[in-house]
Amino acid sequence: MGSGFVLIFTTFQLLMLLGICKGGKIGVCYGRNADDLPTPDKAVQLIQLHNIKYVRIYDSNIQVLKAFANTGIELMIGIPNSDLLAFSQFQTNADTWLKNSILPYYPATKITYITVGAEVTEAPNNVSALVVPAMRNVLTSLKKAGLHRKIKVSSTHSLGVLSRSFPPSAGAFNSKYAFFLRPMLEFLAENQSPFMGFPQSNVSLDYALFESSSEVIDPNTGLLYTNLFDAQIDAINFALTALNFRTIEIMVTETGWPSKGSPKETGATPDNAQTYNTNLIRHVINDTGTPAKPGEETDVYIFSLFNENRKPGLESERNWGLFFPDQTSVYNLDFTGKGAVDMTTNATNITGSNGTTWCIASPTASDADLRNGLDWACSSGNVDCSAIQPSQPCFEPDNLASHASYAFKQLLPAE
Repeated sequence: MGSGFVLIFTTFQLLMLLGICKGGKIGVCYGRNADDLPTPDKAVQLIQLHNIKYVRIYDSNIQVLKAFANTGIELMIGIPNSDLLAFSQFQTNADTWLKNSILPYYPATKITYITVGAEVTEAPNNVSALVVPAMRNVLTSLKKAGLHRKIKVSSTHSLGVLSRSFPPSAGAFNSKYAFFLRPMLEFLAENQSPFMGFPQSNVSLDYALFESSSEVIDPNTGLLYTNLFDAQIDAINFALTALNFRTIEIMVTETGWPSKGSPKETGATPDNAQTYNTNLIRHVINDTGTPAKPGEETDVYIFSLFNENRKPGLESERNWGLFFPDQTSVYNLDFTGKGAVDMTTNATNITGSNGTTWCIASPTASDADLRNGLDWACSSGNVDCSAIQPSQPCFEPDNLASHASYAFKQLLPAE
C-alpha cells in the first residue's frame, strides 16, 4: 500500500462476508508481511468463520494454497514484480511455474485470478515493459492446461496510471505509460479480464468516508458524486472509454482504511476505519453502481485481513488489518449493511444499530446440527427457503452456515 491513507483501491474486486444476497462481491486481501501471524491453516479457519468467500494473496505460496484446498473460497494469486523478468523472457518459465506451483493444487484450491505484477508504475525498478509479455506467457501456459477460461489473467495498478482523475469525465491515462498500457488493455479486452487498479487521494474526510452531506458536480456531464469511491471508479471508466475500451470491467482489489497512524495521520482511527468499510460494503452489496454506470456491480477486496507490522513507511501502513495477529478483531465491522457486528462473537442473535434483530448460525455448531435446523425451518417451521436454492438471490455463499442463518432469520418475530 502507498503512504496515503485516505482511500485505497488496488485491482477492482470484492469480498463477501456473512450471508449477502445481491450486489457486487466483497473479498479480503490476505497479506503476510508480519510477525506472529497465525499459520495459513488457522488463517483460513478465521476466514471461513466469517464466511469470506473471496480472497487475494500476493504470491503462490504452497502452504497457503494447500490451506485453501476444498474450502470453496475463490482465490486470486499473484506473480510479484521480482519474477516479471523470468516470466516475460521465456515461455518455459511460465510453464514450469504453472506445472509445479499451481496444477498440483488446482482445482481443490479454487484459483480464479492470476495477477501479473503489482503497481509496476510505482515500483523502484522500471519493470512496466515486462508486464504484458509476462501476462501473455502465463495465458499461454493456462491455454496449454485448458484453464484459460477458468482462470483470468490481469495486473494491478494504482491511480497513478491516470494523468487526470477530476472531474471523473476527464479521466485519462498518462501518455507516458501508453507503451505498455494500450497493449495491456488490448489483452484484457480480448480475454475478458478485468482492469485492476488502486486509487489513492487526499480529500475531505466525509467525502472519502461516504458521509458527505453535499454533492460534487462533474461540470462536463452534470453527474453528481457523493463519495470519492464512485468518482475514482468513474475516472477509470471514462479513461477506458476514451481509448475505446468499453467492455473492460473494473475490479477493486485493494481498498480500506487504517485504524492507527502517526500523530500527523489524524484520520487513521478505528472509528473511521469502521465507518469506511461499513459504508463501502453497504454501497457495494446494494448494487448502486456509480453515477456514470448506475446499477453496475463492482467487485471489491478489502485491505487487509491482518495488521502487518513488518511493512515499511508511516505508522498507518502497519494498521490496515481487520484482525490482530492473535485473530481478535481490531474493530467491529458490519459485513451485512445492517448493524455493527462483532467479528469475534459466537452469538446467534445480533441487533443492528436500527434495532433490527437477525440471526447468524453459531460458528461452534456442527454441520449435522445446522443441517437438522435448516431442514426443520424449511419444513415444519414453514420458512420459505426458495431464496437459498441454486441460482436464487441468497444461494451464495453456498454453505450450511449461510443458508441456516437465512432460514433462522425468517423464524424471528416481525420487528
